[in-house]
Amino acid sequence: MSTATHRSPLTDWTVAVPVVALVVLVFSWGRDLPSWAVALVSLCLAGAVLAAVHHAEVVAHRVGEPFGSLVLAVAVTVIEVALIVTLMADGGDKTSSLARDTVFAAVMITCNGIVGMSLLVGALRNRVAVFNAEGSGAALATVATLAVLSLVLPTFTTSKPGPEFSTAQLAFAAVASLALYGLFITVQTVRHRDYFLPVDTKPHRAESTRQATAAAGAPPAAGAPAAPATTADAQDSEDADHTDHAEPPTARAALISLGLLLVALVAVVGNAKAVSPTIETGVASAGLPNAVVGVIIALLVLLPETLAAVRAARRGRVQTSLNLAYGSAIASIGLTIPAIALASIWLSGPLTLGLGPIHMVLLALTVVVSALTIAPGRATLLQAGVHLVLFAGFIFLAISP
Repeated sequence: MSTATHRSPLTDWTVAVPVVALVVLVFSWGRDLPSWAVALVSLCLAGAVLAAVHHAEVVAHRVGEPFGSLVLAVAVTVIEVALIVTLMADGGDKTSSLARDTVFAAVMITCNGIVGMSLLVGALRNRVAVFNAEGSGAALATVATLAVLSLVLPTFTTSKPGPEFSTAQLAFAAVASLALYGLFITVQTVRHRDYFLPVDTKPHRAESTRQATAAAGAPPAAGAPAAPATTADAQDSEDADHTDHAEPPTARAALISLGLLLVALVAVVGNAKAVSPTIETGVASAGLPNAVVGVIIALLVLLPETLAAVRAARRGRVQTSLNLAYGSAIASIGLTIPAIALASIWLSGPLTLGLGPIHMVLLALTVVVSALTIAPGRATLLQAGVHLVLFAGFIFLAISP
């Protein structure tokens, strides 16, 4: 039985770590931190990420897919939005592009980084990573539409100078983002929930093994006994016992984990903000573009989803990994743009949302490659490598545009 079902959340280390991280956040908030304090905050940040993944898995086991992925994606995004708004309120004109940089970084991290790592782990484990093309394709289409409406169109509109929306255009983008996000959640959790459930990997593995045997020129003889189970097959059976056959946690344990998940996520994002002045100073000292700050913030706040997605892929649940990746991208745009539109009422200074030429090319290439990856419903190491190269290209060009 899974670890989450054996141990009580009340006696687990994952209770102490979020609380300690939150206490550290309270004492470090709004202060100039010395080096040792930055190291302590960073350690608490890492511990809170691991605790968040644990509690997200407990909640997910209780409510099932795709609700489990939705809980983590929405919780992280809501707190990420609060972080962006707080930083923009404190930073003035120099943070006018922070929302754009962070949201675009989140899209590239989820659609290339998380998807690439999940496909890599799934393909290494099962030779072919399998998932539901209908659900993943719908999620990808939603990501692409939200990204173009919110991040590409501002570059070409003419109502205001520069890559900015007018007030009416920003209001339209906010309403459209919320509407699409709500529609996606309805489809994912109610009308077509089966499109987002994990796919059985064993038939695909058996077919891949037969193809590999035939390619090696050694087809099994007629009437020969079946090949013995491999280590991966045995691990699949063990993972199935851990996830499918383990009894779900009690409602009380799930509620405790939900509360601790929120505490851990507040600690993650809050401590990320606490170390952000150090990050900004380091970025400026290294002579790097200011957009790197948004990339680093997105990497920090998406750590829980990244770890949860890779762990799901290790269990052969690549669909869960894609739910986390694309769900986080949808939530990042669908919730951030409306929040920024609302905050712009009292935020002073410009609000830069439009992407530059390099980022638009990366976004277009990501959408095309992702569509080709999702369409067959199965992927190999090649597709994983393509996404990871795209992610590496994004990071490199952020540092050296």
